[in-house]
Amino acid sequence: MSGSLKAERRNAMQPFVLAIDQGTTSSRAIIFDNAGAVVAVAQQELEQFFPQPGWVEHDPEQIWQSVQKVSRAAIAKANISAQQIGGIGITNQRETTVVWERASGTPIYPAIVWQDRRTADHCTRLKAEGLEAHVNEVTGLLLDPYFSATKIAWILDHVTGARAAAEAGKLAFGTIDSFLLWRLTAGQHHQTDATNASRTLLYDLQAGNWSAKMCKLFNIPQAMLPSVNNCAAEFGVATADFLGQTVTIAGIAGDQQAAAIGQACFQPGMAKSTYGTGCFALLNTGERLVRSTNGLLTTLAYQFDDKPCFALEGSIFVAGAAVQWLRDGLGLLTEAGQSGILAAGADPNQDVYLVPAFVGLGAPYWDPECRGAIFGLTRGTGPKELARAALESVCYQSRDLLDAMRGDWPEAEGLVLRVDGGMVASDWTMQRLADILAAPVDRPTILETTARGAGYLAGYQQGIYPDPAGFAKSWTRQQQFTPKMDAAERARKYRGWQDAVNRTLSAPSSH
Repeated sequence: MSGSLKAERRNAMQPFVLAIDQGTTSSRAIIFDNAGAVVAVAQQELEQFFPQPGWVEHDPEQIWQSVQKVSRAAIAKANISAQQIGGIGITNQRETTVVWERASGTPIYPAIVWQDRRTADHCTRLKAEGLEAHVNEVTGLLLDPYFSATKIAWILDHVTGARAAAEAGKLAFGTIDSFLLWRLTAGQHHQTDATNASRTLLYDLQAGNWSAKMCKLFNIPQAMLPSVNNCAAEFGVATADFLGQTVTIAGIAGDQQAAAIGQACFQPGMAKSTYGTGCFALLNTGERLVRSTNGLLTTLAYQFDDKPCFALEGSIFVAGAAVQWLRDGLGLLTEAGQSGILAAGADPNQDVYLVPAFVGLGAPYWDPECRGAIFGLTRGTGPKELARAALESVCYQSRDLLDAMRGDWPEAEGLVLRVDGGMVASDWTMQRLADILAAPVDRPTILETTARGAGYLAGYQQGIYPDPAGFAKSWTRQQQFTPKMDAAERARKYRGWQDAVNRTLSAPSSH
């Protein structure tokens, strides 16, 4: 039987894909049909633990249990059987680090989350030794606690017997995708995909494999690391214990890369920005590995058929988390969706700036030591002005990233930004974003772009979905927001933001 006939048969018999979206604050499972439409969604919130200031942890067992629960719930909601699932795609919070025993599959320490800053001193020491340029040359990344390598080293150095066990080959490291794959396949497969590998500080971007030099630099036994695969590939088979039927795991990508895939950003110069807990902007640079001189990261957008597609990325640590702070920390909101309504009623004559450096600042500043601040408070400042400041902080940080991208990639001057994530439901926020960026902002019809990307990878691998060019035709725009703010007003407001950031940084800024 020819490949196309096999694909047609599979499409008819197994017309659904299951996308597992394991994020920072929740685990979700979404069933997509063979046309890429959402059939069912199940979600469960995930508890975060903050044992010390700047520390953020998850319970890996809780993650695993939540993934099982939502996957089964989504299938039940869709009223289908596991036999109709043609493939499973996984997307995950990147950089979050798990180390487990190979023999038992039991984690030796809680998952250290990407937001965690406990290894800031380690990064500072390496910078002081003049090693950042070398690390950047190999990995495309910067020395920051954000990435996985120093988290792995911390676990090996702080859990009794861990380093000796790792050197004896008894421990495995993985980002969340690898940990889930291990559990799904009952320990038969220890793999990751190239996008997740590229976020560890241990992966050689140009060579396309783990770097022995980086492993030595961070004192991490290479035997701990998973093998690296394409984003669309056969990663193994989920055992029948998971869904009652074996199902092929056929796609993996880190959440931001999955969102870029879901947004069909397959051409150089296309960009997307995801507004979740943090904000992450990705600019496709194609086969060109572009070295940033403006504080961005060089990373992978995706990898198909052993051909890497590169990207420039800007990472903002606090976006939706600023709205959560208004709700949970200050009690100004009962639900996040109220923020745009409040902001719309703010006094236009007050210039209040929130610099949400709760866990330091990411791109393009990379200052893990600075902390949040509010400027411009007056006696008349109230919940409306604070809500506007929180939402505008996301817009200003996005402008920081877009300006850096324009500096590194001149072709980005005329780009249109495709957006997704929870915050983009707010029309007020998206209009303000277009105003501050001085660029059009496109909101897609399907907002579940991260899960859509993971589902596409699995469906593409399994012959359910077309090639990237065919998939791109299915992307549709729900609304475009175009800049309406006066240029002088935009410049004035952005200068105020830059001043606020410079006052917040732990060291004088050149930005």
